[in-house]
Amino acid sequence: MFTGIIEEMAEVVGLKEEGGNIHFVLTSPITNELKIDQSIAHNGVCLTVVHVDNNTGSYTVTAINETLEVSNLRLLKIGSKVNIERSLKIGSRVDGHMVQGHIDQTAICTELRQDKGSHIISFEYENSTNITVEKGSVCVNGVSLTVVCSQDNSFSVAIIPYTFEHTNLHMIKLGTVVNIEFDILGKYIAKMFIKEL
Repeated sequence: MFTGIIEEMAEVVGLKEEGGNIHFVLTSPITNELKIDQSIAHNGVCLTVVHVDNNTGSYTVTAINETLEVSNLRLLKIGSKVNIERSLKIGSRVDGHMVQGHIDQTAICTELRQDKGSHIISFEYENSTNITVEKGSVCVNGVSLTVVCSQDNSFSVAIIPYTFEHTNLHMIKLGTVVNIEFDILGKYIAKMFIKEL
């Protein structure tokens, strides 16, 4: 379980395909604090640390084929910057919202603009039962954000300058593919509503 409040950005320094899986080797300022079997969200995707190399300051996580098919991890290359967050510590404040680290699908950036000091980014996603609501929460590349405009299969978020600069959201351009995890409460409500129809 995560909160969508990004701790650091990690850099991809190695990729190794094995069957349908990809092993990602990354470096980050918190590598020396990581342990094997620890859950870390990478662009919002919960992945398990399988190796830590304190000599090089790198660690390795593995994404299976199913994860690669629903996320943007398959688009990562050497030098890519990834938002990372360690799992929620029981007893800590929850500053974002409850995030599972299970990506629902990807979305594409359709608009970027500035508005009175904040950054407004709009996204479109394929038709699905997933929904957003205005003033509700959504997780974009692992970042907990508030929806400011919600429509069928699209939404916009407003991002404060600090979050924009300290995550990989500042690297988004028109057409960039991002990972989306919709709010868990909204998913349960949508599923119940569909069953009643």
